Amino acid sequence: MTTLLQVEQIETYIGQYYILQGVSLEVRQGEITVLLGRNGAGKTTTLRSLMALNPISKGRITYKGEEIHNLATYEIARRGIGYVPEDQGVFPALTVEENLKLAMQNTDAATLERRDWILNLFPDLKTFWKKQAGVLSGGQKQMLAIARAYVNDNELLLVDEPSKGLAPIMVEKVMRSLEEMKQKVTVVLVEQNFFMASSIGDRFYIMDDGMTVLDGQMSELAADERLRKEYLGIA
Repeated sequence: MTTLLQVEQIETYIGQYYILQGVSLEVRQGEITVLLGRNGAGKTTTLRSLMALNPISKGRITYKGEEIHNLATYEIARRGIGYVPEDQGVFPALTVEENLKLAMQNTDAATLERRDWILNLFPDLKTFWKKQAGVLSGGQKQMLAIARAYVNDNELLLVDEPSKGLAPIMVEKVMRSLEEMKQKVTVVLVEQNFFMASSIGDRFYIMDDGMTVLDGQMSELAADERLRKEYLGIA
């Protein structure tokens, strides 16, 4: 299977704080790779570092065979990496339609086809198409955030905590949508909800104190209660 993204021993400071102290991972095309770990392990900072929102001080990031760690955030985005932040990042005063239009880099036939596909996947967005995003529920805002990242010609999506704060029924909808999107795009997912992560993830990396400490097939972790308890604190 083709390696889409290679991260080699990256280190990141935020101010004086040494957050990432050696993160390595490999993301294979067509898979959902899940970053797991306790709060404060560095998962969100890893995604932000991949997008150069928190620039790395050491290490190497390669996307489709090209080093990207010295590029600006907008240059990384233009190479085909979409980012869904933890806080969703939608514009509440703009309509759903305007949020999507603002995100679209092009209005060619391929982009419009992706837009229509994601709207069929998230029919709530069609229902609220002319409404301000601020009136959407938390789950609907999450759908909009994912749609904005998907609508461009991205081969990789970085998705941070999509189930955070959502009702169980919305968690199920988001989970199934990501699973369906895997047929079209590769995903790196940060997720605290282990049921969701284990249901849709193909491979995992566990982070602890700013380092990747364990990786493997998600099915193996789901079946190993000792490892889950040791690294994640869950039985």
